[in-house]
Amino acid sequence: MRIELEKRSRTSGLFQVLSPLLALALTVLFGGIMFALLGKDPVSALYSFFIEPLLEVWSLHELAIKAAPLILIAVGLSLCYRSNNWNIGAEGQFTIGAMTGSILPVLFYEWHSPLLMPLMLLMGMAGGALYAAIPALLKTRFNTNEILTSLMLVYIAQLLLDWLVRGPWRDPQGYNFPQSRSYVTEAVLPEMLTSGRAHWGFAFAIIAAIGVWFLMRYTLKGFEVVVLGQSERAGRFAGFSSKGMVWFSMLVSGALAGLAGISEVSGSIGHLQPSISPGYGFTAIIVAFLGRLNPLGIIASGLVLALTYLGGEGAQLSIGVSDKVTRVFQGLLLFFVLSCDALILYKVRIVFDKSRSLLKGDAR
Repeated sequence: MRIELEKRSRTSGLFQVLSPLLALALTVLFGGIMFALLGKDPVSALYSFFIEPLLEVWSLHELAIKAAPLILIAVGLSLCYRSNNWNIGAEGQFTIGAMTGSILPVLFYEWHSPLLMPLMLLMGMAGGALYAAIPALLKTRFNTNEILTSLMLVYIAQLLLDWLVRGPWRDPQGYNFPQSRSYVTEAVLPEMLTSGRAHWGFAFAIIAAIGVWFLMRYTLKGFEVVVLGQSERAGRFAGFSSKGMVWFSMLVSGALAGLAGISEVSGSIGHLQPSISPGYGFTAIIVAFLGRLNPLGIIASGLVLALTYLGGEGAQLSIGVSDKVTRVFQGLLLFFVLSCDALILYKVRIVFDKSRSLLKGDAR
């Protein structure tokens, strides 16, 4: 006996739309069961996790801060995944973007100019794009698997950041703490509203999502992404370059991840330190698939995943659970998103291997 997945002849359009909502509902259900097993009241725990962070103005600003990098990174990843290029290293591109964008405020800390912030953002995008160019080059020249190369580059970027803030870029007046100099006022991404500290990184994320949605829906390049993603052979007949698409999708994805990185450190942290991300680059993969690889859907899913970060922090204080609960929720959500998608496209069949059973009978 074996279990097989058989491709459905037709897929339900209704279930494709409802799949993310079903995955979210299942996540909440199993999350409640998890809280019950931990000895917590499921209703009050889920309330503190998903509802309480939405009741205060300051927490809504925090939600926007945490959603901004998730949306920015996930929009770039959606472009990669729809073109069948699997960039798993956005966390590294995020880190490199933060470092390259910080060159000016760290090394030229006495420079005060209105040009400082635009240059930081451009350098952050360039750094992320160049770092994403490494797996693109390895794939197009040596047919190397971009999943492995982009993932391994994450750890190189993190170790490089750790070395910089503990060594050459450490603040000489920072009492030996592993962090860079604090950014001058011109190098801090300004707040959007006076009611809280949500910065312009969230606006960048919304603009990027709308821009990529327009590209995918109304431009020839967007059509090229879809065709090559569905069939590379059909794309070649149409005159599209699969290698060119590897470069395009990886560079755009890396640039958006780099923009997220420099926006995070300049808008939320104010300096470089060994840890600048709770795993935004990996969580953005969940955001991309929960949003159905649609840039507008990614805005909503980015807010949902940001809520898990914010709710997890609040739940640690209000009900005394571990910070690992956040990762469990995110893992459950990814599992159910992929499971629902798999069951929409395939049906499960149990196959009994009659030939093998007959051979066993003959042998007896």
